[in-house]
Amino acid sequence: MKIIKSAQAGSLESCDIMITVDPTTKGLGIKIILESPAKTQFGALILSEIKEVANKLEINDVKITAIDKGALGYCIKARTETALRRGAGE
Repeated sequence: MKIIKSAQAGSLESCDIMITVDPTTKGLGIKIILESPAKTQFGALILSEIKEVANKLEINDVKITAIDKGALGYCIKARTETALRRGAGE
């Protein structure tokens, strides 16, 4: 799957996460920018959940910005998949 346009999913409400995806040039891989008040405690877990979804969808070149407000794992994965599919034009 290829990201062809910017897209987002989620909100900045409590217990949610805002995921924004932007296409990048070929060969840059997956770049993730994470903002979270719990980054020191759960940052690695949040990043791994986002990468897991991107890898499952076989996306290679994308910039993902995640602004977390305390989202749980299933929410992070759902928002990431929705944003990536929107960015791919699905």
